[in-house]
Amino acid sequence: MQKTTSLSMKAERRRENIAGYIFMAPSLLFFIGFVIFPMGMCLFNSFFNYTMTEFTFIGLGNYVRAFQDSIFVQKALVNTIIIVLVSVPVVCFFSLWVASVIYKMRDFGTSFYRCIFYLPVVTGSVAVTVVWKWIFNNYTGVLNYLMKNLGLFLQNIGLVEKTMGTVLSGNWNWLGSPQTALGCIIMILLTTSVGQPIVLYVSALSNVDHSLIEAAEVDGATNLQVFWKIKWPQIMSTTLYILVITTINSFQCFALIQLLTSGGPVNSTQTIMYYIYYNAFKLQEYGYGSAMGIVLAIIIALFSALQFKLAKSDNG
Repeated sequence: MQKTTSLSMKAERRRENIAGYIFMAPSLLFFIGFVIFPMGMCLFNSFFNYTMTEFTFIGLGNYVRAFQDSIFVQKALVNTIIIVLVSVPVVCFFSLWVASVIYKMRDFGTSFYRCIFYLPVVTGSVAVTVVWKWIFNNYTGVLNYLMKNLGLFLQNIGLVEKTMGTVLSGNWNWLGSPQTALGCIIMILLTTSVGQPIVLYVSALSNVDHSLIEAAEVDGATNLQVFWKIKWPQIMSTTLYILVITTINSFQCFALIQLLTSGGPVNSTQTIMYYIYYNAFKLQEYGYGSAMGIVLAIIIALFSALQFKLAKSDNG
């Protein structure tokens, strides 16, 4: 009797597993076909001199070339790391600060501010870029107009942009100057990156055990102590998710670069993603582009592993 029951339980479990795999099949096939297979092809192509006219095995030649490429190492890699080191902490701290303020509001206020901050996320990247390009325009841009009217520009003396060799009468070419172009890209990236973290933090803070907060306040704990000892440990998993996602998005910054600066001026906004696109699809050096893609994937994996390790040590 017991053996019959055990066999029926195994058969039932097998049927459940088969049903589960059937429901998973479409997503699994999509994942294999559009994620795993392209990743494998990218790794395979990185060992070849793969162009429109040649397909020759060169081993690690593309990787050696990448680290000997001054534009890749000194411009694309450095600029990408600067973007990550600036945008990730700012996005996390700003999002947490905003969420800490608005989650205590009434439902209408919380929903209103979540909508406002999330709007750039759901707005098309091209539309957002066009608006920012108009703001930074050196002749008709809002930013130059405001700065001139606030007296931050000398009205009668043209600013000479030495790197471009042009005189901009009382205006500054924000996206055309190596001194300010990367800063403008980071600013735009920040405005489009804080929406999702704010929504996630509002949800996480709303789910914190309020009985613990009330007990701490009765015992005389300050707001900082309540946050650090009670709220922070309970939102750590959300923070880790936001850190990893924001880091990946910052490393993969591409659309802003392509639409605004195309890596210029003089490679001052060159990033790894755009440099991969430039070599693979404009110069048609697919093997070299694949090798840089693998390098980028390894860097992202190392950063993510470091974040997981730091988060685990904090929880410990």
